[in-house]
Amino acid sequence: MELGKDLVAASATPLVLAILAEGDNYGYAILKRVAELSGGRLQWTDGMLYPVLHRLERLGHVVARWGESETGRRRKYYRITEQGKAQLQAERERWQVVDETLRGIWMKAVTA
Repeated sequence: MELGKDLVAASATPLVLAILAEGDNYGYAILKRVAELSGGRLQWTDGMLYPVLHRLERLGHVVARWGESETGRRRKYYRITEQGKAQLQAERERWQVVDETLRGIWMKAVTA
């Protein structure tokens, strides 16, 4: 099953914010977490993730800092801000409305 570009794009912000709400993380680890959470059905690329992270940073939803990995390699770590947590809550509420609406109409379609 292929997810359309529009759905992947629409879900990017809440997914990234939710992953960062688990704790600070860097790009490659975020990509791996998305794949893990989706059971491999979402395979994001750097070219899709980094524009999202940069936009969230511009909006003040995340902050970035350079750090060192266990191997000594420099990595850019991202952390959700209080403003980002508020945005995550708003995103959660929006997606719950969509989920409830779809479940409602699909249940009617099954019984029709």
